[in-house]
Amino acid sequence: FDPLGLSDPEGPGGFIEPRWLAYGEVINGRYAMLGAVGAIAPEILGKLGLIPPETALPWFKTGVIPPAGTYNYWADPYTLFVFEMALMGFAEHRRFQDWANPGSMGKQYFLGLEKGLGGSGDPAYPGGPFFNPLGFGKDEKSMKDLKLKEVKNGRLAMLAIVGYFIQALVT
Repeated sequence: FDPLGLSDPEGPGGFIEPRWLAYGEVINGRYAMLGAVGAIAPEILGKLGLIPPETALPWFKTGVIPPAGTYNYWADPYTLFVFEMALMGFAEHRRFQDWANPGSMGKQYFLGLEKGLGGSGDPAYPGGPFFNPLGFGKDEKSMKDLKLKEVKNGRLAMLAIVGYFIQALVT
């Protein structure tokens, strides 16, 4: 599915590599699956009385950065935002390096965790004890089936997020 013609799997017609688009679909699907659950969790937990009412907000009201000092964190919200951007930037940089040179991130020294980061050679599915602690997909057939399920669930989660956006606009 490429309505804008950004890639050309048959030759050099497009300017985005199809492998990069497939990789992006897997990564964005994972974020969408986390976001779909995370968007409704505060409301559900608030209705069950498991979290304070002031934090049991609809998802579209939680993204506003509150004035400094509203919540009791170790720093003000702007410092937390910059800290989060630095950590996410580091993780995304390493992820891109692994896409450009598959398997390279498992070989570099990283706080003594290299053994757990050693992966499958496919950057979208890093494998290793940290990313697959239960050992799913032991053979090729089951791994292929799990990959297909992940892509389908990711697509469904992306549509769920669109539904959340529409609901926020309508209500």
